Amino acid sequence: MAEDYKIRVQNVTKEYDLFKTQTDKLKSFFSIKTDVPHFWSLMGVSFDVRPGETLGLIGVNGSGKSTISNIMSGIIPQTTGYVDVRGDTSIVAISAGLKWNLTGRENIRLKSLMQGLTNPEIDDLMDDIIGFADIGDFVDQPVKSYSSGMRSRLGFSIAVHINPDILIIDEALSVGDDTFYQKCVDKIENFKKQGKTIIFVSHSLRQIELLCDRVAWINYGELKTIGKTKDVTKKYREFTKWFKSLSKKQKADFETEKKQVQKDFDINEYQKRVTEEEQAQNPDDKKVASKIKKRFYSSVISEKMPKLSVAFTWLVVFATMFFCLVNISGHSITHIVKHPASIVKPSKTLKLPSKLEQASGLNKKTHKAQKTSVK
Repeated sequence: MAEDYKIRVQNVTKEYDLFKTQTDKLKSFFSIKTDVPHFWSLMGVSFDVRPGETLGLIGVNGSGKSTISNIMSGIIPQTTGYVDVRGDTSIVAISAGLKWNLTGRENIRLKSLMQGLTNPEIDDLMDDIIGFADIGDFVDQPVKSYSSGMRSRLGFSIAVHINPDILIIDEALSVGDDTFYQKCVDKIENFKKQGKTIIFVSHSLRQIELLCDRVAWINYGELKTIGKTKDVTKKYREFTKWFKSLSKKQKADFETEKKQVQKDFDINEYQKRVTEEEQAQNPDDKKVASKIKKRFYSSVISEKMPKLSVAFTWLVVFATMFFCLVNISGHSITHIVKHPASIVKPSKTLKLPSKLEQASGLNKKTHKAQKTSVK
């Protein structure tokens, strides 16, 4: 692969646990084995995005387009794989990064601060952002009262005005009227002229063909193909035409089969396959396996508690319970160690530590002597 890239995605996977209860989620966090089914939204996606290009992401619903865009923008971590983003990203999606209880104006400030802008810089941009969003007096109303189109307008306006290196647009142009759509297209074209890198996720092939230099087709968690816009959109149209020609039952069977593949995906088998392929390409390299393992896991942030942390947590829990029971029993720790069964047999008399007992005895003698002298 060429080293001249803006974004590199290598062997990226994303696993979701299909929890049914909060208890299952808690068990999973503490790395306690459960029978929760798994679903792999991404099953080993690899591609590069070149500096200054606009890459389109297409695919049917549930194929992982939004998942990979969220991983590239840093919103969610990948399960395995390597992601290298050379620059600041800003994602535009309906409601992405917006706090519903805050007003539009407050969201502008919050999201801009999160992108590293200072308050004076935000003040300078505020009128331009509000004017581009064109949501009128609603800018001072809570975002939860906005329509999906208004939220998309606000999110897009904030994203393009903070001047990111990489702009990720996830279905944000699918809502709103034609006037706002044209404003967005003009802004994107302006970004392209400035040499900005753009990731454009959309179901609209017309928009993809209008804006994108290359297209990646994500198909049920896998990268089906990537290449020139004209070639990939042609193949995708052929696929959608074929899919629409199926009967209702055939469509359901096809989707069920694809989803089952995503449930049955084995990350260890995939890692083994990648290792074998790269070993075949580099037969003299004895470190292929270690390199692959490093690529898969070195930059991954675990969403589960490490085993060492789990062991330490349980140790703290048991120690806390032990000392609570010792305190309730009224026995000393030394006595409990010698007679463990006594921890559930509370003492009927309060036993003070030896130093306190001695001090108490001295106080009693002093008090008695004082009473005698008074007499």
